[in-house]
Amino acid sequence: MSGPLAIATVTAVLKDLLNDGLINSDLSASVGTVVVSALPPDLIEVGPDRPSRLNLFLYQVTPNQGWRNAELPSRDGGGARVATPPLALDLRYLLTSYGSADLDSEILLGYGMQLLHETPVLTPAAIRRTFSVASPVTDKLMPPSVPGRNPADLADQVELVKITPRYLTSEELSRLWSAMQARYRTSMAYDVSVVLIETSAPVRTGPPVRVPLVRVEPLAQIDRLEPGVT
Repeated sequence: MSGPLAIATVTAVLKDLLNDGLINSDLSASVGTVVVSALPPDLIEVGPDRPSRLNLFLYQVTPNQGWRNAELPSRDGGGARVATPPLALDLRYLLTSYGSADLDSEILLGYGMQLLHETPVLTPAAIRRTFSVASPVTDKLMPPSVPGRNPADLADQVELVKITPRYLTSEELSRLWSAMQARYRTSMAYDVSVVLIETSAPVRTGPPVRVPLVRVEPLAQIDRLEPGVT
């Protein structure tokens, strides 16, 4: 089951996907050094001496409507836990590119969008592969203060994680960039769904059956029908 690291796991897998895709495309000759990050846009330094960058920012987390009421209440009238419904979330990301030279930003954004278009689903194999080898993207995801948590547990959730583009209007983009207090950059938004965060807390079980009782009763039958009085 996936735990509290599921949100960070999705971001790390997406970063690793973009990073590997740009490396395999060998863009260093055209745009120079490229950094793949997951920072708030207001923290990104820009300028002629800064490297080109592809940034993936998690700007909103919302409850998933399909899973919101999928389970029974988690506690009974006496306060005992009877179920562990997962916390189902949809993640919304903003993909933004930065470049110091003409067309660098457009080139990076095009490659990034193509990579996400060709990967509409984060498969369990892709999630496990991201954390199976040392990577500059994922080697610091698990801080020492979180023992017993494995980010690759996201691969075991019952529903696949899907990536779909989200088209924002000019007004929505304007409000979003104003809220981030950063200068506007051409961007593309994506919805990533669904992420299930589950708990390993024990659940109260009912008492065992002492005496099994099985009874068969015939169903009621209609003997006759009488016409109604008109």
